[in-house]
Amino acid sequence: MVKKRNYSRYELKDGNKLLYVGITDNPERREVEHREEKNFGHLNIIGPKVTKDSAEEWEEKRLEQYRENHGGKNPKYNETDK
Repeated sequence: MVKKRNYSRYELKDGNKLLYVGITDNPERREVEHREEKNFGHLNIIGPKVTKDSAEEWEEKRLEQYRENHGGKNPKYNETDK
């Protein structure tokens, strides 16, 4: 069985500042949802659509990378218990 590549990887940014890392199967809807509760400049889609498993793996690695460079802290809007 071929897995669907229908997940987008994205980052919410304000200028060059990374505020949130996430994945979704509907970037347009997700941006609207985020704008209701988060203050950010733009949503950047990262690369082409991928499988859900691949997107989740990317998200985990991206957050690990961020924490390594920011004293163990997550981006502003990502939960701290990941």
